[in-house]
Amino acid sequence: MALVEKYAKAQGLFRTAKSEDPVFTDTLALDLSSVEPSLAGPARPQDRVPLANAAREFAAALTNTYKKNAAARVPVETYTMGHGDVVIAAITSCTNTSNPSVMIGAGLVAKKAVEKGLKVRPWVKTSLAPGSQVVTDYLAEAGLNTFLDKLGFQLVGYGCTTCIGNSGPLPAPVAEAVTNNDLVVAAVLSGNRNFEGRVHPQVRANYLASPMLVVAYALAGTMNLDLTREPIGRDKKGAPVFLKDIWPSPKEIADAVRKSVKASAFRTRYGDVFEGDANWKKVKVKKGRTYEWDPASTYVKNPPYFQGMSLEPTPLTDIAGARILAVFGDSITTDHISPAGSIKPASPAGLYLQERGIALKDFNSYGSRRGNDEVMERGTFANIRIRNEMLGGREGGNTIHHPSGEEMSIFDTAERYKGESVPAVVIGGKEYGTGSSRDWAAKGPKLLGVRAVIAESFERIHRSNLVGMGIAPFVFEPGKTRKDYALTGAEVVDIPGLSGPLKPRLKVVAAIRRPDGSTAELPLVLMLLTADEVAYFKNGGILPYVLRQLMAA
Repeated sequence: MALVEKYAKAQGLFRTAKSEDPVFTDTLALDLSSVEPSLAGPARPQDRVPLANAAREFAAALTNTYKKNAAARVPVETYTMGHGDVVIAAITSCTNTSNPSVMIGAGLVAKKAVEKGLKVRPWVKTSLAPGSQVVTDYLAEAGLNTFLDKLGFQLVGYGCTTCIGNSGPLPAPVAEAVTNNDLVVAAVLSGNRNFEGRVHPQVRANYLASPMLVVAYALAGTMNLDLTREPIGRDKKGAPVFLKDIWPSPKEIADAVRKSVKASAFRTRYGDVFEGDANWKKVKVKKGRTYEWDPASTYVKNPPYFQGMSLEPTPLTDIAGARILAVFGDSITTDHISPAGSIKPASPAGLYLQERGIALKDFNSYGSRRGNDEVMERGTFANIRIRNEMLGGREGGNTIHHPSGEEMSIFDTAERYKGESVPAVVIGGKEYGTGSSRDWAAKGPKLLGVRAVIAESFERIHRSNLVGMGIAPFVFEPGKTRKDYALTGAEVVDIPGLSGPLKPRLKVVAAIRRPDGSTAELPLVLMLLTADEVAYFKNGGILPYVLRQLMAA
């Protein structure tokens, strides 16, 4: 009841009369007939797509978003491929796979499909990576693991895989077909994130779905099919098989869950979880009160956040003579800012690893190397799908150094500005920093020398993370955007007011100096929202603030 009251209060549907029981002022209702199977995609988890509309909406995205026309299929070995083909089907994620109903449901879909003689399309890479070992236990108990195995959904491990870009390379023939023909192919995964460039560098359209629909799309092999009306394959006799023919009933799922999901499995698997397995016990560590840093490690390094720190914070200075590092549009996600997936060999991070003798096969991912600030700094803004308006909206992590006009990676440009003692600012649109609450999306820009981000609006957690790293989050005055000031990225930016008394929502007027000598005023609001945030910002971020508090105590 408490949760219902909380929701009702938030919706304005609840009041409490004096000396009376709580009274609802309206009715909360859910029409169950309106609930329908859905996906989310092709690039944001909030973009819901009803299953019945999925093919139609992909066709629209192909034309409007990816600027492609449906083309003839191209030959690849014994099959053909085209736009919209599903090349990755992954049952993955710590969230979706913790639900026994959908996991058992996926196993039942696989069982029915196998019994009818259906097979996964040859261009689809399949995988199973649940978040818990108990999942494979109860799938085996239900006798469903063998059917998932037959369709290629074999166990690849437990934990984060495709959802965070760890699905590995596509098969060589598929990868070559995608690259050589510039195909817009898709991934369907039971993860919870599908931002651009996150799932796989060669896969542009990524859809989040239940594990049951992941199996169905592996069988169909394409987003161009209406699974609610068209057959997904043919049985052993050549008759069409529809999704309804292999979809289990709620009773089938409930019965299988009741018989196979047991508390004893959880106790067996995790009763001694802190002991670790044989491999964990073989790890040799040096004991001591503090961690012993290995200077040769390319995974874990001593971060520079406290270097040169004094007991008292250094007084803040205004931003003077800053250069614009990049100009971005709307919905720049934390995956755009700090990718978690694969590391390209020719990227600054890839070159860094190669210089240290790391083979391409051992690059791993940005997410796995988040303990190395030198890798993560080089990966900042290195997402292959990020679009910098300074380069006409072209994809990739490059920008223009000014005043030289040279194009180079954002990392190399930032390093050059640091060598020139020039501060940097970033310009954005609406919802800057949306997506995962990734700390490196604030740490990375800090290490690049970014002193301020100026945007139309910020995602809530990312704004606070910027403050926590001592980066000033500014917003344009209401109704204004970067386009109203014709910002190209070639301007010099001066932002006063930071050296004076700070208060929440401080209003300042920045000065813009253009290459032709003209100037413009840029009214901004500093989005420090509380007195605590002002204190963090004055200390250069929350880490030095906390350390100074500990030292003072």
